[in-house]
This record gives sequence, structure tokens and C-alpha cells, in this order.
Amino acid sequence: IRLPKEELLEYEGKIIELLPQASFKVLLDNGNEIRAVISGKMRKARIRILTNDRVKVAISPYNLTLGRVTYRF
Repeated sequence: IRLPKEELLEYEGKIIELLPQASFKVLLDNGNEIRAVISGKMRKARIRILTNDRVKVAISPYNLTLGRVTYRF
């Protein structure tokens, strides 16, 4: 029996700090601050992310403090 995956929560936010190893501190639009890593597709396409960029972040419902940057506006 295969159970469906939990849905990812998607939020928009702003990069407020660059951290080592392609990690970022992101301030979400709802006021929460999380740590996020860049997704593999964005890393492969060499998309640069800088401070104050607007991004879309996917967050697992199991750990609400860690996310993955999936899109840069």
C-alpha cells in the first residue's frame, strides 16, 4: 500500500541573509523567518540569488523551520 506524500506548503518571501553552502535566511510574507536551501534544478541552472530577492519557498509540514527555494521572481 502506497500512501500519498504530504503536500508541501508554498510561501513567498524575501532573502534577508546569505548563509554558507547555498543556504539563505528568508523572511516570509507572514512574518516568520526560516532557513532555506536552493533547489537542485535552480542550482543546476546556475540561478543566482542575492539579498532582497523575492522568492517562492516550499516547506515540508513536518519541519516548518526549513524550506527549499523553488522560484526567484
